[in-house]
Amino acid sequence: MISVAPFLIFLVGAALAMVARGRLRDVIAVATPVVGAINLWALDGSAPMTVMLFGHGLILVEVDRLSMLFGWLFHLAVFVALVYNLYRPTKLEQVSILTYGASTMGAIFAGDLLTLLLFWEGLGLTSVFLVLARGTLRAERAAVRYLMLQVLSGVLLMCGIIVLINQGRSLAITPLELEGLAAWLIFLSLGIKAGFPLLHNWITDTYPEATETGTVIMSALTTKTSIYCLASLFPGTELLIYIGATMTVFPIFYAVLEDDLRRVLSYSLINQLGFMITGIGIGTELAINGAVAHAFAHVMYKSLLFMSMGAVLYRTGKIGASELGGLYRTMPKTTIMCIIGAASISAFPLFSGFVSKAMVMSAALQGGYDWVWLALLFASAGVLHHAGIKIPFFAFFGHDSGQRPKEAPKPMLIAMFIASVMCIGIGIFPGLLYDMLPYPVTYEPYTFEHVLTQLQLLLFAALCFVVLRVTKLEPHERPGVNLDIEWTYRWLLPRAGRCGYAILERIIHPLRQLSQIGMQSSVWLVKLWHGPGGLFARDPLISSASLAVVVIFTLVLLIDLIQGF
Repeated sequence: MISVAPFLIFLVGAALAMVARGRLRDVIAVATPVVGAINLWALDGSAPMTVMLFGHGLILVEVDRLSMLFGWLFHLAVFVALVYNLYRPTKLEQVSILTYGASTMGAIFAGDLLTLLLFWEGLGLTSVFLVLARGTLRAERAAVRYLMLQVLSGVLLMCGIIVLINQGRSLAITPLELEGLAAWLIFLSLGIKAGFPLLHNWITDTYPEATETGTVIMSALTTKTSIYCLASLFPGTELLIYIGATMTVFPIFYAVLEDDLRRVLSYSLINQLGFMITGIGIGTELAINGAVAHAFAHVMYKSLLFMSMGAVLYRTGKIGASELGGLYRTMPKTTIMCIIGAASISAFPLFSGFVSKAMVMSAALQGGYDWVWLALLFASAGVLHHAGIKIPFFAFFGHDSGQRPKEAPKPMLIAMFIASVMCIGIGIFPGLLYDMLPYPVTYEPYTFEHVLTQLQLLLFAALCFVVLRVTKLEPHERPGVNLDIEWTYRWLLPRAGRCGYAILERIIHPLRQLSQIGMQSSVWLVKLWHGPGGLFARDPLISSASLAVVVIFTLVLLIDLIQGF
């Protein structure tokens, strides 16, 4: 069976959607990932596809078990997002999603770093329109900040590739040792898109400002593409263990304080990425399998949670925990599917998170990383608090906000239902996912010890939530924006810039006044020299001396001004 490069299917679909109208455009958009999946099935086991560009052989497609798993995952994510988008389809969003999907397909199937670079930049350039489509001033500003960081990531990757070329090293996508300038540049490039600590702010800044559909698909593709690249280029890099462990812990504290529920989910997303990065850092077969399995499960349940919050935002126009509550009365289907997503991210038995997250934690224990395991355990309890309980509780239960919106539109419900089936199906039949993983799986999630330990953890985490609510020790939800590392460029830098400008103005102002006096004096002297009947014009000697004085005085003023600047 003939197959083509997966990204071409999405580019063709985007081109057709661009010229089509109405229902035909909707059909083309939704059909594109279906056709892509058929092509992907034919692609499995095929030889690499190469092309020559500027004297370099680019490997456009190279297939292995890892890339195939992410390929299936991204096709499913794009399909669900496009179905969800049918509640209010727009050409801009549909074309953006398809070109965004093309970029991810090109990145995960790239066989060399130059090919990866071509699609790496495409991730940011295509997805930014999903933020701009929101049409608000906050969305536009977030889009600019988002694009700057995405471009920076691409520049770092490009610089790393240039260093490799100058060193005469191979550009094949094979594991790199984290030593030397090239490896560090590539590592930091991937770290931006993976949301490393201090580089994570674009996630919490951008995702809450995108459209309802934009947030869903962006949560699925960019960060997971980086997870794929880290698993391909830096497996077993010990630094990743501690980076990942940090990522699992620190977002919990911000998520507890946050009022915007989509921003809560964005912090939760960073928390879940930490589990995957920790697994990649450990680098054993069990750990890599766990990281990849968790990426697959995460895309499904995180998309489900973002879709449910998108439905709430669409129907009520609000997304703050302090503004919502009691919506279960008129949105029961959305409520049920949100609870399924919450149970999955909290790793309840029989849900997808239970069969994937535990693989990483078991790998940490087997590798002797006891303190890392404790951090992951703490993070697991925190996830139940801020995502497993807070999201459904404040949106659908909690206090009665008095709002009685309609149930979510049918396209939204269908998309949420597909994601819900995946969350439950993977939880009940984990072998379906395990069979797709890069290495053979011997791990058994449903042991008595594991089930009992997890239920105890969930029970005590839920008890803590109840105690904090009853004793009123839990921070109250308040409208506003909580800044973490964003404080440096959204609060500190603007004020530092204004302060610096004021100091500079104080220095320049006297010089400007002095220069004006000097220029006026020069003009006066010139008039005396040239003016009819002037004093200096009567004597050639005095005239020449005055001219010299004017020139010297002007030069001194210019030198002082240059030194002042």
